[in-house]
Amino acid sequence: MDRLGIDGAWLHTPQIHHDHRGDFLEWFQGDPLRKATGRTMPLAQANCSVSRKGALRGIHFADFPPGQAKYVTCVSGSVYDVVVDIRVGSPTFGRWEGVVLDDVSRRAVYLAEGLGHAFLALTEGAVVVYLCSQPYTPGREHGVHPLDPGIGIAWPGGVEPGLSEKDAAAPTLAEALRAGLLPRYAPEHSPELA
Repeated sequence: MDRLGIDGAWLHTPQIHHDHRGDFLEWFQGDPLRKATGRTMPLAQANCSVSRKGALRGIHFADFPPGQAKYVTCVSGSVYDVVVDIRVGSPTFGRWEGVVLDDVSRRAVYLAEGLGHAFLALTEGAVVVYLCSQPYTPGREHGVHPLDPGIGIAWPGGVEPGLSEKDAAAPTLAEALRAGLLPRYAPEHSPELA
């Protein structure tokens, strides 16, 4: 597990075992995650999305507490996966970090509760699976506009982003801050700071 530049975000690059039959890898292991991050990943829900090239999903987050930690990988195709620090009071508030997740490197991203998450499908039929620490609860789910120039995510070129109506209507980060929608930074929930 490699620490990303935002507290609570980690990148896992698995060891891939290859032979004449194909590949085998362990895309998630609880103990190495706990050892690297000091956190566990309770499993409440597992999601799978299949996206057309250009589908832009996010920036999504859940009320904190309890929030929703995620462990995300792309099992077919390729996506540009983005973590956004939307936690009020965080030293990296408003900062984003993006990584390519694909069916070659088989990398995965862990996001702690309170972080925003989005991805852009770079290939047709990109399949993303993610483990969630809390179930989807409509009343606790929110979004920030993924094309907000105030955040300034450098989405890969050559792919026309397509947003859902809900994501297209999401507020900017500044609007979400003024409306009191954003989670507060809680260092006590980030053991890696201790």
